[in-house]
Amino acid sequence: MIVVGAGHAGSEAAAAAAGMGARTMLVTMDMTKIAQMSCNPAMGGIAKGQIVREIDALGGLSGIVTDKSSIQFRMLNISKGPAMWSPRSQCDRMKFSIFWREELEKIPNLDLWQDSVVRILIEKDQAVGVETKMGVKIYGKSVILTTGTFMNGLIHIGRKREEGGRISEPRSTGLSEQMKAAGFRVGRMKTGTPARLDGRSIDFSKFIEQKPDEGGGSFSYMPVKAKKLKQRSCYIVYTNPTVHNVLFKSLKDSPLYNGTIQSIGPRYCPSIEDKIVTFADKEKHQLFLEPEGEDTVEYYLNGFSSSLPWEAQWDAMKQIPGLENVKIFRPGYAIEYDYFDPQQLYHTLETRILQNLYFAGQINGTTGYEEAAAQGIMAGINAVLKIREKEPFILGRDEAYIGVLIDDLILKGVNEPYRMFTSRAEYRMLLRQDNADLRLTEKGYRLGLASEERMRRTEIKYRKRDELLKFIEEYSVKPQEINEMMVKRDTPPLRQGVKLRDVLLRPQISLTDLVNEIVDLKKKVEEAGSDKEDELMQAVEIAIKYGGYINREKAMAGKLKRLEEIKLREDINYRELKSLSTEAREKLQKIRPATIAEASRISGVSPADISVLLVYMGR
Repeated sequence: MIVVGAGHAGSEAAAAAAGMGARTMLVTMDMTKIAQMSCNPAMGGIAKGQIVREIDALGGLSGIVTDKSSIQFRMLNISKGPAMWSPRSQCDRMKFSIFWREELEKIPNLDLWQDSVVRILIEKDQAVGVETKMGVKIYGKSVILTTGTFMNGLIHIGRKREEGGRISEPRSTGLSEQMKAAGFRVGRMKTGTPARLDGRSIDFSKFIEQKPDEGGGSFSYMPVKAKKLKQRSCYIVYTNPTVHNVLFKSLKDSPLYNGTIQSIGPRYCPSIEDKIVTFADKEKHQLFLEPEGEDTVEYYLNGFSSSLPWEAQWDAMKQIPGLENVKIFRPGYAIEYDYFDPQQLYHTLETRILQNLYFAGQINGTTGYEEAAAQGIMAGINAVLKIREKEPFILGRDEAYIGVLIDDLILKGVNEPYRMFTSRAEYRMLLRQDNADLRLTEKGYRLGLASEERMRRTEIKYRKRDELLKFIEEYSVKPQEINEMMVKRDTPPLRQGVKLRDVLLRPQISLTDLVNEIVDLKKKVEEAGSDKEDELMQAVEIAIKYGGYINREKAMAGKLKRLEEIKLREDINYRELKSLSTEAREKLQKIRPATIAEASRISGVSPADISVLLVYMGR
């Protein structure tokens, strides 16, 4: 196995392939920047946190490395239902990369080579290896390309342009041109990053402090076996009309607005100049000032991504209260790079044009470390399974956010950098951050990726959950035991004995309330003896309070499963099916879905078109 690029996608791909027993070579341009956090030094967030938990549950490493390098953990959206809860961790940027390299170096089958790949070696429409800039040819059964923003990368700071894959790092050339010649559709995308600030020049008293969650938290379902880093606060900052006026005056020098940049940037992570133009009616925009590590004075101004001239960025920042005397270590910049249309892939992330060639990460038009890492682990797994002539590993939309991500890429394509949100998942009550181990750890264990210890911990956790659930459903509670507490919680007191489950169904009552009041329940929880008691309590409470919603989504997913079982032949000529709409014929011929269910999720394929396909397939 050959993995090209050691970003988040490449690191997970190499770890998965080698972890499953394949001899793996990871080729990277700089071994000191493995899984580099090029932009925000944080993992997780809305929907992204669920993805990291899923990678961890499968046996990936992103969650473990995040926990080791975490300097602040927060659970977002906690005021909403559990389907929306999303873990997020601020990390020490430098230690994150160091810890990733340590994890990779522990894997026996994994070798590293520092070099730049300029060409894929191809024989009979199959990838058989790579050639590097130093002229080294490396041969393998599969090649996984995870090039990030490095393919023909072009950096913009105002009117100044510089070739590069990241600031002060060379770009990669040759691959994009070769792939285009082989028939791949190549496009350009844009992303950006803010300036890095000197904390010694900042007045933090003028900001709103955002502390870590009390008691902390973790991403991995495995216990952290490393010393916890010093925890640090983030800060909420706001722009103002004066800041906007300074930025407006420099728009003529912005490559986004003077025609220099033609490619599309991320809609949901726009530059500050995009914000003031698109939302011209807004008097202020929220920003987050975030530390880059446990000891450094360097700060990241989240939400102030910019490609404006450095002087304009600096002048605008100084109009923000608290940043009047700010010094910057480096300005923000925009970067353009090549990507390939992901509709040219199978759900395994193998390309349709060349066998044994896989794409993962920003090369497929996504944005974000978490989305990249998810594609990486799936590409690594599937490349190994194909070599071993085993069934591919494809996650359904009802099984994981990873399944939603890849299904969206393959069936819908991208016209802007793709970012995951909870709203993209139709079964988000099933795909919660708390139950990723229940959904995926057994799958990872069967693949040979999740460890025996991980599997055992998952089995014990859910056995304890079920025992506690059974106790709560069968135990009868008397009014005198809990009525005083219920009055305090502003819910009507009991008039007679009821099952404990009925009390817990009340929205004002938590499981913790009941544990504090009922001696027998407290003993039962203590008997469970979990080293992560809060996780166990949370799992029980969600199962009872949201059981109806969960069962409803399971029933919906079950109905749609039938369509997943109706396969579509590879050789169907959709152009000949005149009963299909013109758009459906074009889209189906281009994307070539594997099942009726996949066809139904393609934009432009109507229910009437699906009926035609069902008739054609003989129902």
